[in-house]
Amino acid sequence: MRAYEIIKKKRDGGSLDKEEFQFLIRGYLSGEIPDYQMSAFLMAAFLRGLNEEETVSLTDVMLRTGEVLDLTEMDAPRIDKHSTGGVGDKVSIILAPLVAAAGVAVPMISGRGLGHTGGTLDKLESIPGFRTEMSIIDFRHTLWEGGAAIMGQTDDIAPADRRLYALRDVTATVESIPLIASSIMSKKLAEGLNGLVLDVKVGSGAFMKTMEDAEALASVLTNTGNSFGVRTVAVITDMDEPLGRAVGNALEIKECINVLKGRSDNDLLEVTLTLGAWMLYIADWVQRAVDNPGTEVPRITSVDEVALADKRAELEELIETGKALESFVDFVERQGGNPEIIANPGLLPGASQMKQVQVSKSGYIQRVDAEKVGTASMLLGAGRQRLEDGIDHAAGIMLNRKSGAAVQAGDTVAVLHYNDDGNLSEALRLVGEAFEIGPEPPGPRRMIRKVVL
Repeated sequence: MRAYEIIKKKRDGGSLDKEEFQFLIRGYLSGEIPDYQMSAFLMAAFLRGLNEEETVSLTDVMLRTGEVLDLTEMDAPRIDKHSTGGVGDKVSIILAPLVAAAGVAVPMISGRGLGHTGGTLDKLESIPGFRTEMSIIDFRHTLWEGGAAIMGQTDDIAPADRRLYALRDVTATVESIPLIASSIMSKKLAEGLNGLVLDVKVGSGAFMKTMEDAEALASVLTNTGNSFGVRTVAVITDMDEPLGRAVGNALEIKECINVLKGRSDNDLLEVTLTLGAWMLYIADWVQRAVDNPGTEVPRITSVDEVALADKRAELEELIETGKALESFVDFVERQGGNPEIIANPGLLPGASQMKQVQVSKSGYIQRVDAEKVGTASMLLGAGRQRLEDGIDHAAGIMLNRKSGAAVQAGDTVAVLHYNDDGNLSEALRLVGEAFEIGPEPPGPRRMIRKVVL
């Protein structure tokens, strides 16, 4: 078997089997297959695509290059949630302790922000002392003791994904749905899960700009997860506007605390409760396998809407009673963070300077372009253009108004938080352009676009 023949086969539209993927990936990791041949394969896969069987095979090969956690000693169902990335998306930070408070184990391997999208790890690291770099042993212990644990990808988890993603990033092959799916799922399946809820974002601030692309990605992701016996559901959610009001690491942590205290904007609460309800629904679905070892749980093909609504109500009660906030305090403390931030958010990093953004005309806000706000936040220091860039945890943007709000010329609609004013003028321009004003109120924003089973 030669790399040349495999590349040629895919270039000509042929289908690869698992052994061919193994030869490629293992050879690349060992150094026997050079970057230029792997780059050629990635471009062939990008142009010709991978069918469902190929995607599952590639995912499996990438998964097996590292450690796969065995958490079968845990009695509770193990359910994760993953987002494809957006602006102001802090849902994982709320959901992990919230769902743990409902008795479900939530193991999460999360990522960092890149470009206009934020990263869960960066947000958590704005909490003084919070550790996201953990050994697998520490991760298991934290999960066992507290019910929720979030860490970054280690060298032991799907190492092939790190190498391939770095190569895709510089060879214009990132935007391939099968390659995206194998990248996401090789990490998620390494967590030892029973179930997975995928938040596939669509809109200006998302990687998938159209519903067609979002549905295609959701379908590949759910089929891949279910092929491995992990009961997987994808919820396509709106990312045409930032989620919530805060964009930027410490600012978003403050907003998470407010949500868990019962104070939240409707868009953020709607996405959080919908995804959380699905996590609990899947947990019940797989519980029969936990109770009856050897029993195969069928794929979810339809949903009991009453049961799903009950799960949502259960989460709402956890917030109302304060149990969700208690779980968040425990979660922060177990990962080395300072729990005093809950009572005193001023302990979080704060920017030395702020700048207001006003609208120039009266009317109704039609939308707030998520990509422009996310890019502006990155320019202020809250994000990174390259993975190795540093970030300013205090920088970011607070949105005073969102779509549907009436405004008068001169009203402040956003506040920029920054320490470095090097890109301030460009950030101001982008945020100003992000607010689209019209003479009539827009239609209601639909946060949940579709559920893919």
